[in-house]
Amino acid sequence: MSISPLTEIEGVFSSVSDPTITPARRIVAAAATLAALTALTVPAPIAAAAPCPDLDLVFARGTSEPPGIGRVGQALTDTLQSELAGRDVTTYAVNYPATYDFLAAADGAADATNHMLATAAACPSTRFVLGGYSQGAAVIDMLLGIPPLGNKVGDIGSAPPLPSSVANKVAAVAVFGNPATKFGNPITAAGPPFAGKGIDLCNDGDPICSPGRNPFAHTDYEGTPLPGQAAGFIAGLL
Repeated sequence: MSISPLTEIEGVFSSVSDPTITPARRIVAAAATLAALTALTVPAPIAAAAPCPDLDLVFARGTSEPPGIGRVGQALTDTLQSELAGRDVTTYAVNYPATYDFLAAADGAADATNHMLATAAACPSTRFVLGGYSQGAAVIDMLLGIPPLGNKVGDIGSAPPLPSSVANKVAAVAVFGNPATKFGNPITAAGPPFAGKGIDLCNDGDPICSPGRNPFAHTDYEGTPLPGQAAGFIAGLL
């Protein structure tokens, strides 16, 4: 059982006042008193807050990928950090199911918005890059106010766009295999404050974002030059 510093001090003072205690033992008791007082007066160390990054990449993974930024998000992160050597770049993996319940993609848009609001409040100078692959690209569409299922379907299953307080902090947007592109709504057509900040990348033959019929073209973005192209585009805007 541990003894509190106050209890130690009380015991030490009792020893010092005892006439039967020898001078040598009184010196030891005084030293113990000093140690106990130090334990009371020295504050516990305070953990340092994490520094604010220059750039925060908010990336939504594709359908059926495990939680995290996904393989395309990792490829973009690696090339972007190389492009922006010397700048502090962090990543945030959008938290959403990424299952075949595509209506749940709206959960990802809500999560990204909440993360960005919290980050902007704590780190006002941090800027954001938005990115997504496949269903994750649809998440990013929602944040930009683009209906991911096309204008004919409207905003069914969608989420509100980013509030202006964080939308103005978005430096660039990069999406891969974006289904909205097939409906004629690429992110390059987004209005202010995203105009001119987006790149919409589609592999040749990818049936999700083009009239192509090669399903394998949708599953190999990380092995193509497209993440590097996106990183170069982003770096050019910073």
